[in-house]
Amino acid sequence: MGKKNIMTTSTLPRRPLGRSGLYIPPLVFGGNVFAWTVDEATSFRLLDALLDAGLNAIDTADVYSRWVPGHTGGESETVIGNWLTSRGSRDRLIVATKVGMDMGNGNAGLSKSWIMRAVEDSLRRLKSDYIDLYQAHQDDQSTPLEETLEAFATLIQQGKVRAIGASNYAAPRLKEALDVSKRSSLPRYESLQPHYNLVERKIFEDELEPLCLAEELGVISYYALAGGFLTGKYRSEADLAKSPRGQGAAKYLDDRGKRILAALDDAAQGLAVTPAQVAIAWLIARPSVTAPIASATSVEQLHDLVNAARLQLDAETVAALDRAST
Repeated sequence: MGKKNIMTTSTLPRRPLGRSGLYIPPLVFGGNVFAWTVDEATSFRLLDALLDAGLNAIDTADVYSRWVPGHTGGESETVIGNWLTSRGSRDRLIVATKVGMDMGNGNAGLSKSWIMRAVEDSLRRLKSDYIDLYQAHQDDQSTPLEETLEAFATLIQQGKVRAIGASNYAAPRLKEALDVSKRSSLPRYESLQPHYNLVERKIFEDELEPLCLAEELGVISYYALAGGFLTGKYRSEADLAKSPRGQGAAKYLDDRGKRILAALDDAAQGLAVTPAQVAIAWLIARPSVTAPIASATSVEQLHDLVNAARLQLDAETVAALDRAST
């Protein structure tokens, strides 16, 4: 199968992902919803609409959606693989998946033996002979970094993986991994997937962001909307009952959180867009961020994401949001 990036007719720009040679749009679609909150038919409609809109990058993981009763993991990858087969669009899609979370029966972590087995499972489910971006889902301090990176090196040499990334790494361990790659002439992590948004700034900005900028790493941040809080859906204790994940937004309902919502409201009103679009656009405007991850469960919701990816905030709006969220 061809391993190339097809430029669509969309006006969405492409951004380099670290030094990987991969180019991705300014927003990555979160594939955790596939076979979880949306069925396969709806997933296919979403994937069709994504490509049409120029959003040709999907993030998933082998563990999605093992948390659903009756699921064993791999359900999201399976949906993507079925869609790729039915549409013949493999070379038009950037597929990022992950390894390392608990898949049951002791199958977890980043040992070479598990990575070499797990990648075959992911490739089989994706019905593809390669993965564009293969990410360590979380740090595994019980496995030497050299062992993990040597496993990834083998997969790159075999043509099964194009580039590698890290997710949920602390800055010291990420720096150590980059040093190991350099010292041992091994492939390096070209991207980081951190938890980052307008209400969760400190952990990324204090240590990880300077490291990513200095090392020219791509950043694909997750929880762009803070579990729905930044959509403006949860503004009081009474609002928390609106959905099952409402309780997750409770911790943001303080003075700072309300100040952030007010700033989002002001910006959204002035631009005639939604607060969610502004929150995502703020991430896209951050110099360190390559593309935030966000998902949708309907084509209508997807239009909101496309508009967010096209929204360019002026310096004054960015500064107002920075002040509100500092």
